[in-house]
Amino acid sequence: MKPSNTELEIAAQPRLWLETFSIVEKQRLEISAFLNNCLTSKDLDIILTGAGSSAFIGEVLYKYFQRNLHRETRAIATTDLISHPSDHFQKDTPTLMVSFARSGDSPESLAAVNLGEKVCDKIFHLIITCSPEGQLALNANSENSYVLFMPAEANDKGLAMTGSFSTMLLAGLLVSDLSNLERNKDYVSKLSAYGDTILGKYAESLQKMAALSFHRIVFLGSGSLKGIARESQLKVTELSNGQVIGKYDSFLGLRHGPKAVIDGSTLVVYLFSTDDYVNKYEYDLVRSINDQKEKMAEIGVAEVLKSPDEITLDLTIEVANSIAIPEEYFAVCAVLPGQLLGLYKSINLGLSPDSPSVNKSINRVVQGVKIYHKKP
Repeated sequence: MKPSNTELEIAAQPRLWLETFSIVEKQRLEISAFLNNCLTSKDLDIILTGAGSSAFIGEVLYKYFQRNLHRETRAIATTDLISHPSDHFQKDTPTLMVSFARSGDSPESLAAVNLGEKVCDKIFHLIITCSPEGQLALNANSENSYVLFMPAEANDKGLAMTGSFSTMLLAGLLVSDLSNLERNKDYVSKLSAYGDTILGKYAESLQKMAALSFHRIVFLGSGSLKGIARESQLKVTELSNGQVIGKYDSFLGLRHGPKAVIDGSTLVVYLFSTDDYVNKYEYDLVRSINDQKEKMAEIGVAEVLKSPDEITLDLTIEVANSIAIPEEYFAVCAVLPGQLLGLYKSINLGLSPDSPSVNKSINRVVQGVKIYHKKP
């Protein structure tokens, strides 16, 4: 049977990460010049934005932009920007709006940029997108905008964002830390190898886990990995056409009520931090779920599982023998198990991974959103 576009797009990501690095490396001087112009404003406000999966990229990245560029940075979805612009845009504060968009044709993405132009006295746009034909790229003003295109193959044909998500995420990481690009080249090389390991060594095991009769799936992550947990649960929900209900949280946050969703039909996926201190809290939570009778199975995803004797897992995905890359880079490949679980569950349910929404309630580019004009 011919593989679906979604399957091919998931498999292509380790190679696309290397291509993404090359793209950023070639445009390093131009991107630096653009950012340096923005950063002349000491009170610059940075907003990372997008809709759906593209918004989750900002949730993973915002603290790294803030740390590396030394400016206040917030992750705000375009779906929030357009409904409550006065809560987020500040007229007198210079703003850099970083828009992540696969197609660049989402009505919310276009409306958010337009609102920023109307509300802010001084605004810049860094657009990271997969489509040169998208309206977001075509409408960009050369005076205050820079458009960074991902590799052509990153513009997924399938409904679910896979390669588009991870390449834009990696591009954001690299752009936020251009002064260390040579060092980060080594991280990307290792990241690509980690992706190959997950796809080559663990795909069959994940396919078996996807064949279990679970109706709920919970992804847990700390720090930047919480954003990956959010994206991962969406992939399974989308690709299963909602037949599997996804939830995400932090390891500590799960205890405060959401732990009630874990029952005998629930698959739990732990995305472990690379930080020893954080792991102490994470392993405590895993042990508490290990002791819970009602759950279907537990999967752990880690660069290295540092205390394997302390916890029990039905499947452990480890990609290295020691910690070799920062957590923000590990986060890029940590999305692969969720993508694969979604892909295999979709096939297991007899759906088409490229178009799993039988009643067309969700589409590759969102439809049915009417944009209203807010009075000043």
